[in-house]
Amino acid sequence: MDASWEEFGWERLGNGIGRRRLPVWDATVTLVAGADSVLLHDTGSSLREGAEVRAQAQALLGRRVTHIALSHPHFDHVLGTAAFAGAEVYGAVGTAELLGRSGADGLRADAVRHGMDERDATAAADALVAPRHQVSGEWTLDLGGGLQVLLANVGPGHTGHDLAVLVPGSPVVVLCGDLVEESGEPQAGRDAVPSHWPAALDRLLELGGEDALYVPGHGAVVDAAFVRGQRDRLAARFGVS
Repeated sequence: MDASWEEFGWERLGNGIGRRRLPVWDATVTLVAGADSVLLHDTGSSLREGAEVRAQAQALLGRRVTHIALSHPHFDHVLGTAAFAGAEVYGAVGTAELLGRSGADGLRADAVRHGMDERDATAAADALVAPRHQVSGEWTLDLGGGLQVLLANVGPGHTGHDLAVLVPGSPVVVLCGDLVEESGEPQAGRDAVPSHWPAALDRLLELGGEDALYVPGHGAVVDAAFVRGQRDRLAARFGVS
């Protein structure tokens, strides 16, 4: 069903792999389909966005999303998770605590501060889903048909809890979250760990290699040279070797 990706506003990256840049905050969501299971990387900024992605995934693949990998605990990447009932949710170790009840109010406030309707933000925060599976190093997911994807805790960097996904194939695809941003300068908020960010990008490059497609959390798909250049600019910006 790959011929339909573009009809739904998605960009096809390979066999059974596609991503969409969601409106407003330009956050990326990516679907990876194996023979048996479907992985979604990030879930959007609201229950409405999550439900739309869920419906599109069903229309594109004829199957529901079974696994979710959350790149990092920011509102525009996680508040749609509750729309995917029954999916197994993964995050970098420590993410579950940040997405528990104690973190919901902060995410809601951050979403409203960035312009989300307060009712939408409250509904999503009230239904917030924390990862059941926390990745401290690497975790291999078998999606069936010989497709095994690697979840890698490559942070800290953009946050203290950055999870990347390596999808093997031709080309290799690396889902970077906001460790890499193409549509603007990488954002370093209060939860960023600048001293480790360049090393996190080194790890992404080790995983993907020179010929991989690197999918940023915001913006167009980039290559290894872009990631390396962003790594060097971050190192200079934060005074890290």
